[in-house]
Amino acid sequence: ATPDTAFEKSFLPNDGVGLAREEFIIAGDIGIHPNALINYKKMSVKIKNLIDKKTIGYQDKTQFYVDKLAYGIAKIGAAFYPKPVILRFSDFKTNEYRTLIGGELYEPQEENPMIGWRGASRYYHPNFKDAFILELKAIKKVREEMGLDNVIVMVPFCRTPEEGKKVVEIIEKNGLKRGTLRQAQGDKNLRVFVMCEIPSNVILADEFLDVFDGMSIGSNDLTQLTVGIDRDGNEMIRGITNENDGSVKKLISEVIKKCIVRKKYIGICGQAPSDIEGFAEFLVEQGIESISLNPDTVIKTTQKVYQKERKIKI
Repeated sequence: ATPDTAFEKSFLPNDGVGLAREEFIIAGDIGIHPNALINYKKMSVKIKNLIDKKTIGYQDKTQFYVDKLAYGIAKIGAAFYPKPVILRFSDFKTNEYRTLIGGELYEPQEENPMIGWRGASRYYHPNFKDAFILELKAIKKVREEMGLDNVIVMVPFCRTPEEGKKVVEIIEKNGLKRGTLRQAQGDKNLRVFVMCEIPSNVILADEFLDVFDGMSIGSNDLTQLTVGIDRDGNEMIRGITNENDGSVKKLISEVIKKCIVRKKYIGICGQAPSDIEGFAEFLVEQGIESISLNPDTVIKTTQKVYQKERKIKI
């Protein structure tokens, strides 16, 4: 989440980054809604002044967004090079985008932003597509100008295979050449993964895998949408169940097996293996390819995974 700590965390035993987030870079280093930069000339004097203070030295305000995003991503990519770094495209909700300069001009007010206008549904929408293209320019800069071709991209909250196709089409139209998961040696083409965090991603796994090069399980949202508990819910409902629920584990087991059959990447980037005792071992039993962990749980969980793998082999 924080590029400034990437080099420090890279000294932990690891095989790369299972989830790099853009949100901290956008909120902390940029602080401006991308549409306000795209439409800078139409902004009020007040908003222009706020933008000008943050973008000193930039005549082209959108280039500020591209550069800042690219530099943040590059810190993570460089810290772990040549190991893979899976970068999730922006996954702010509408209420979070509204906190950025100019955000209230472009974001609707939603009663439940968690299941609202977020993830893939933003990237092809006319009201956000140009902002998404700025993200693609940043990634192209990182991979092609800076040479950090270990960066893999991931689409969050993709509700239908049709949405996936629309997003991938935009990615390819903007000069990011796609490869495949099982690339030949020396093939540095981009891979595009999808978050598996909605029951539809599991139920229609084959259709999603026809579009994407692999999946990474987002256990937080998958649990929320499977058992109907708001992940930000209050204490009166929070204790009912969690990722350890049988229904959630059944979906996870199902999608792991499906990806294995299709010879597509399958990992997990949700909190469950970091937070829940025994969950990492469960994932190992199912044959998952990689487990992404919070930095503070890497060592102890890696030891547990190693012990579990030894038992399975025996």
